Formats: sequence, structure tokens, C-alpha cells
Amino acid sequence: MSADRTAATRSVVQELLRRIAEGDPERIAELYADDCDWRLDWPEEEHGRADTPWIRHRATRADAAAHYRELAAHHVPERADTTIERILADGADAVVCGVIRQTAAPTGRAYTARFALHLTVRDGLVVRHHVYEDSLAVARAFAPDEDESRR
Repeated sequence: MSADRTAATRSVVQELLRRIAEGDPERIAELYADDCDWRLDWPEEEHGRADTPWIRHRATRADAAAHYRELAAHHVPERADTTIERILADGADAVVCGVIRQTAAPTGRAYTARFALHLTVRDGLVVRHHVYEDSLAVARAFAPDEDESRR
């Protein structure tokens, strides 16, 4: 039974990653439960900043769609790339490890950040989405230019 559950979890995670790569927030959100435990490993005082509004805790399927819309709106899509290095699955839990390469739309600065994504799948839907990433790299890419902030 545990092997079946692990295989089902891996299948949902692979489908989620495929949909994320396609970039349709509504289709991505279909794989999240109505209520989802969504956390980001960022300093609390950095959550919800105007320049990085997608960086905040979420709780619903609608929040998941909003996350992917906000993320896309603040990056240059044609300059994005994600490398998945490993998917580890055990029962209902999976961890995705990889590297994201993005460009901040407001500043034009590119950044690279390693990440780990801990997902829990129940009844074919993601119920936990915890992200651990290089928040400093993201924050630096979106920080206003020092010369502009002095004006």
C-alpha cells in the first residue's frame, strides 16, 4: 500500500511540475486542495512587500492561482528556467529539489536560487506546499537601485 501511495504522490507532483512549466495559473491551482497549508521560508517582515507580493503564506486553491499569476506578473517569462534535480517521494510526501533562474521585471536583474519544495498529496490534491529558497537572491533582484532610492 505504501508503494502505491508513493507512486500516486510522485504522479501528482510530476503533473504539478508539468503544469507549472506550462504557466496556466488556473490549471496549476486545480491540483491544490480547497484548503492548503502553503508556507514560504522567508523572514516574516519580508512577506507581502510591494515588490514581491507573491511571497506570503496562502491557504486556498484560489490563493494558489493568485500566487502563480503574481509570480508571472513580476518576472520576465522568456528569461525563466527551472532545473529539477531530484524528486524524493515517500508515502504522501514529496520533496522537489532544484534551481530557478528568473529575471525581475521591474529591475531587469537576473537571479539564480536553489530551492526545496515540500509537498503533501492527499486524495490526488496538494494539501501542503512549503518552499525553502534563497530569499536573499530574490530580494536583491527586486531591490530598488540605490541611485533611484536617493532621488
